[in-house]
Amino acid sequence: MLKYIAGAMMMAGPAMATGLEIDVAGEASGTIVIDLFETVAPQHVERITTLAGEGAYNDVVFHRVIEGFMAQTGDVQYGKLGGDMRRAGTGASEGPDLPAEFSEVPFDRGVVGMARAQDPDSANSQFFIMFADGHFLNGQYTVVGKVTEGLDVLDTIKRGEGPNGAVIGAPDVMQTVRVTE
Repeated sequence: MLKYIAGAMMMAGPAMATGLEIDVAGEASGTIVIDLFETVAPQHVERITTLAGEGAYNDVVFHRVIEGFMAQTGDVQYGKLGGDMRRAGTGASEGPDLPAEFSEVPFDRGVVGMARAQDPDSANSQFFIMFADGHFLNGQYTVVGKVTEGLDVLDTIKRGEGPNGAVIGAPDVMQTVRVTE
């Protein structure tokens, strides 16, 4: 009987999972689907889904994109398409910074992590998606999810230049971000 209950609960789990669908436009075009890890980083997932539900991520650019590493986005304050891109990456939401929720989940290709300043407890609205494994980040940044569809779209996001990966010219944009159940 216990095996049956446990199996039923496991089968029910994915249907109840929260995720994001991100419609990307620019050099990249298509949808990236992300499964969010509510049990791994509940406060960070709550922040992301709240901002997405409010439409705050719509028209936010990928402002920092480093070949072979990651694509960063989510600056809801200064990262809107048409804004002053020199400030993109320096802003946050109106909510307070979040305490780190480090886990054992490794930074593999497709993993989504929260961007932050040097203080581990400074993540707010910005996040990044890994192009490749980056295990040197393990235990130092909060993992919030993983791409389940659209890695091909991720791979075509316009790359930035220089060691910081600043995108020059027209950046790719998260045209619409939807919360899924």
